[in-house]
Amino acid sequence: MSEVIVLAYSGGLDTSVCVPLLRERYGFDKVITVLTDVGQPKEDIERGNERAKNLSDEHYVIDAREEFVEGYIFPAIKANGSYEGYVLGTAIARPLIARKTVEIAEKLGADALGHGCTGRGNDQLRFEAIFRATNMRVVAPMRDLDLSREWEIDYARDHGIDVPVTRERPWSIDENLWSRSIEGGLLEDPFSEPPEEIYAWTKSPERGIPPAKVEIEFREGVPVALDGEKMGGVELIERLNKIAGEHGVGRTDMIEDRVLGLKARENYEHPAATVLLNAHSDLERLVLSRAELRFKAMVDEAWSELAYMGLVNDPLYADLCAFVDESQKRVNGVVKMKLSSGRAFSVGRKSPDAIYDQEMVSFDSQTLSQRDAEGFAKYHGFQARFLQKR
Repeated sequence: MSEVIVLAYSGGLDTSVCVPLLRERYGFDKVITVLTDVGQPKEDIERGNERAKNLSDEHYVIDAREEFVEGYIFPAIKANGSYEGYVLGTAIARPLIARKTVEIAEKLGADALGHGCTGRGNDQLRFEAIFRATNMRVVAPMRDLDLSREWEIDYARDHGIDVPVTRERPWSIDENLWSRSIEGGLLEDPFSEPPEEIYAWTKSPERGIPPAKVEIEFREGVPVALDGEKMGGVELIERLNKIAGEHGVGRTDMIEDRVLGLKARENYEHPAATVLLNAHSDLERLVLSRAELRFKAMVDEAWSELAYMGLVNDPLYADLCAFVDESQKRVNGVVKMKLSSGRAFSVGRKSPDAIYDQEMVSFDSQTLSQRDAEGFAKYHGFQARFLQKR
C-alpha cells in the first residue's frame, strides 16, 4: 500500500531538499507539495511552483492573501501585536499555512504531513500545533535527520535542485505581506553589523531624503483608508510597505527569546507594520479610557505571546480576541504619521469617539473652575505625607 505525504512547501532550500529526502529516507511513494501565498513576491511564487512541479508528484498553490489579512494581520493590529519588539510576521503566517496544508491533506486522504523546519527554531512548533490536531503522522526531515545548512546546499547541488543559496550568501529569508525575516550566515554573530545587501523592502535610513506624511483611517481598529482613499487590506499594506520602505522605516535587529529558550539574533523588515501599529496604538490613547488602556496592555502582551508560539487554537487565544474585538468598537478615526530617517511617528490624530475635550483642557478655558481641583489636591498623596509627619 503506497504512502502519501503532503508537504508545506515554500520553494526555498529547506523544503525543496525535503521532497527527495521524503522518498529516499522515509520511503514515501507520493510527495505532494502545497505552496500557500501569504504575500510573497510574485517571482518567488513562480519559482517555487516551477521547482515543485519538477520535484513533487503533485503540487497545489493557494492564494490566501485576503484570509491572511482579514484573519491574522487585522487581529494583530487590533492587539498591537508585538513580541519583544518583533511584529510577528512569520509567527502569524505559520498557522494559516499549516491549516491550508491540512485542508489539502484531508481532501486527498494523505497519510502524513511534512514541514521543512529545523529543531532549533519556533516554526516547527507553530506548524505542529496545527498538524498534531489531526490523526496524520508528522514528519520533519530537517529536524529528524539533524541536517546542517551546508549539508543541504551540497545535497541540493548533487540532486540538481537549483536554489539561490550559497556558502557566501547563506541567508534564510521568509517574506509575507506583514514582514520579511533574514537569518543565517554572519548574522548569527550578534556583534556583526548587518550588510546593506540583506535589506530588500527598506532603503537606508541615512539617505537624507525629505520626510513624508501619510494619513491612516481606522474603523473599529482596522485600517480602511490611506491618505483618504478607501482600499482593501492587501492593497493598503502593499502600498504602505513601499512608501514607508523608501524612508527606511521598519528595520529591526534584535536578540529574541525563542520558545525553546534559545536566544537568537533576528533581522526583520516591516515598513507597513511599523506605521500601522504605531498609528493604531496612538489612536487607542485618544479613544480608550485610562483603565481600558492599562488592562488592554496586559491582554495585548498575552495575545502576542500566544501568537508568537503559534497557539491560535488555545482557548485563551479566543478569549483574548473577544476582549480585543470589544475594545475596538470605539477605535475609529484618522492618524497622521510622519516618516523620516527610519522613524514613523504620529503628528496628529482625530476621532468622533475621542475622550478629549479641547475646551476643557485648554489653559484659556473657563468651562471648568480651577478652584474645584483644590479639594482633590488636599487628599492627593495623603498617606505619604501622613507617614512623613510620623
